[in-house]
Amino acid sequence: MNIHEYQAKEVLRKFGVATLKGQIAHTPEEAVTAAKAVGGNLWVVKAQIHAGGRGKGGGVKLAKTLDEVKEITSKMIGMTLVTHQTGPEGKKVQKVFIEAGCNIAKEYYVACLIDRVTGRVAMMASAEGGVDIEEVAEHRPEAIFKVDIDPTIGLGAWQARELAFAIGMSPEVVNKATKFFMGLYTAFIDKDCSIAEINPLVVTKENDVICLDAKMNFDSNALFRHPDIMELRDLNEEDPAEIEASKFDLAFIKLDGNIGCLVNGAGLAMATLDIIKLFGESPANFLDVGGGANKEKVTNAFKIILKDPNVKGILVNIFGGIMKCDVIAEGVIAASKEVGLKVPLVVRLEGTNVELGKKILADSGLNIIPASDLTDAAKKITAAIKK
Repeated sequence: MNIHEYQAKEVLRKFGVATLKGQIAHTPEEAVTAAKAVGGNLWVVKAQIHAGGRGKGGGVKLAKTLDEVKEITSKMIGMTLVTHQTGPEGKKVQKVFIEAGCNIAKEYYVACLIDRVTGRVAMMASAEGGVDIEEVAEHRPEAIFKVDIDPTIGLGAWQARELAFAIGMSPEVVNKATKFFMGLYTAFIDKDCSIAEINPLVVTKENDVICLDAKMNFDSNALFRHPDIMELRDLNEEDPAEIEASKFDLAFIKLDGNIGCLVNGAGLAMATLDIIKLFGESPANFLDVGGGANKEKVTNAFKIILKDPNVKGILVNIFGGIMKCDVIAEGVIAASKEVGLKVPLVVRLEGTNVELGKKILADSGLNIIPASDLTDAAKKITAAIKK
């Protein structure tokens, strides 16, 4: 689950991570009120969307007067902000964060994340702050420093200090940076994050160490432990189909293709997406119904898939382990009848009760195209949507 920058800063402040004063605003008038409350004579107006690269897209602007705050906000709220993370369709800006300005001396990058190679949490930092870390990794990998953290003892103060010196921080700010890094790590662990990224972290001319921008993602499987984080969920930033799918415990991600996919198991779902691409078409979604699907779940999965007007056909690919093929077959038939299915449907079944499942489909009287294996299924659905 993602949250906004201003929400991430609220979370991080509770762990001793220093941030600037700021307030959220939904209208130009609220923005002026927020700027007055923040104080000073320099403000930053920041579009709040669940995507990075906002500055490059025009979603971060400096304002030196209250009139400028109002003018910038009036143009920013309601705009469609396009960044490298939103895709060409962009995201509509519905609120802005009015934050105090500061005297920036140097920008850095720091993040806590899961290192899939070591299976541990790692802290990564660079003196190349304020830019995409992917660019740094590609062109200047030697500028990125990383420490692996032992889960039994956590991030050591010595590791935090070592990291601060490695990225060139001066002795005058190393102690503050150490406290900052320790707070960031504690927040990451305590809130079951998948990433906690500060870009940029800045050192001011007054030698303060401050979080200037923050991104936090959370492990969805651990959210039941964090009702306070769940309250930060912004449904306006999520795809309506994905929100609907979550109500039925369906793992669903909308894609931009034309073949709807209904699969059980994430690995099998990925293989299904890959083979559709191999045969020259594109999947319209990732959808994993899980191991405990029933008729209701399958029917709702069909409805969600068919809400996408780009869907020209559906491929059902089921391996029956915990899931029984006859249950899926009954669900497919019930769903096809209830939604009045008008697009081609290819079904590949394998595993528990597979012969019974195939018989149920064959006896249904519906125009369901059976497939013997995944390759056969991909060939048949790609051919069917071209007729």
